[in-house]
Amino acid sequence: MSLTKRKTIGEVAFDILNNIGMLLICFVTLYPIWYVLINAFNDGKDAMLGGIYWWPRMFSLENFKAVFASPGIMTAMLLTVAKTLLGVVAHVFFTAMVAYAFSRRELIFGRFYIFLGTVTMIFSGGLIPTYLLIRDLHMLDTFTVFIIPVLFSFFDLIIFMTFFREIPDGLDEAARIDGANDWTIFLRVVLPVSMPVIATIALFHGVYQWNDYFTGIIYINKESLQPIQTFLYRVVAQSSSNIMTTAVQGSAVTKTVTSQSVKLATMVVTTLPIVFAYPFLQRYFVKGMMIGSIKG
Repeated sequence: MSLTKRKTIGEVAFDILNNIGMLLICFVTLYPIWYVLINAFNDGKDAMLGGIYWWPRMFSLENFKAVFASPGIMTAMLLTVAKTLLGVVAHVFFTAMVAYAFSRRELIFGRFYIFLGTVTMIFSGGLIPTYLLIRDLHMLDTFTVFIIPVLFSFFDLIIFMTFFREIPDGLDEAARIDGANDWTIFLRVVLPVSMPVIATIALFHGVYQWNDYFTGIIYINKESLQPIQTFLYRVVAQSSSNIMTTAVQGSAVTKTVTSQSVKLATMVVTTLPIVFAYPFLQRYFVKGMMIGSIKG
């Protein structure tokens, strides 16, 4: 017969307060997203009256029609998708390749290289020297400015290196006995067993690439190379309270959208793709975040 320990009044009160606190944190975190969503799906002119807190008062898709009718937005969206995919693949492969070399105990001056890399995490050249370097490398107004400057991250290298050092040495030794060289071991042994850390770094860098607007502002003047987040930034910066009227075909009713409602709809359009990517990478993401936390 098993005996169950009864909780004291203090423990029950603590559990209740803890649950209430977690609910409040979830509400404070999620409600701003919900507020943006419901206002994006509400008629823009009606939303200016305020009072929309839980559900759209006048459901409308005109805001999203106005967003996709904006000149250049589809080009900006496709460019962002391309730079995110190519940037993630290039960043993960290059950083993993360097991290594999750093993870080898026999690397000459390995500790010195790690020290130099750690210094770069604390100090940087600054915006103006970086701009001059990008200019001298002829990457202004080119697609490569989204890829090459962020091809490598020492912080991501540390995560990769920690994971690689936890891979059993027996895999490496068995591959070398079979005649494999370092490239073969890296490509056919190390990378296939490193999916948790690869997915983690891919998620980190993918979110960065998708949300990056600063690169487009500083280094890009061509509208054809403007990513979606830069497009959104300029919509927000240049918008005014002017009401844009759009006629609904086949109806005598004229609905309106405002600059504010277009902003909210654009925020939804640019945020949803990266939000949908999280559930597919969450399992690997949790494993990757636990790298190095437990020894033995």
